[in-house]
Amino acid sequence: MKYLTFLFLKFLLLSNFVIAETIPTKSKILKEASYCIKYSKTKVCKDLVSDLEKLQLLVFDQNRFKCQSSLLGMQSAIIEAYFLKNLSNEIISFMIPYVIKNC
Repeated sequence: MKYLTFLFLKFLLLSNFVIAETIPTKSKILKEASYCIKYSKTKVCKDLVSDLEKLQLLVFDQNRFKCQSSLLGMQSAIIEAYFLKNLSNEIISFMIPYVIKNC
């Protein structure tokens, strides 16, 4: 019994536990994209780019390349709008139907 307790404690203390990241849903991403378009909140837009990256990796693993391409297009439009403040957010609005259709 001592040996099992020791092994358990060793495993518990020496393991590198990784907290599972939550994968954003399509509806959450679309809501954040709409919010980012309307209010240009930098924190929301930054988080959205990160969420899109997570979702892209997930759909890539599922071989859903149309969805991945649509997410990539939206992500690049948000990055472009974020860094070029004078750029119209119409591009992001243009990408939303493609994300809805392909994902």
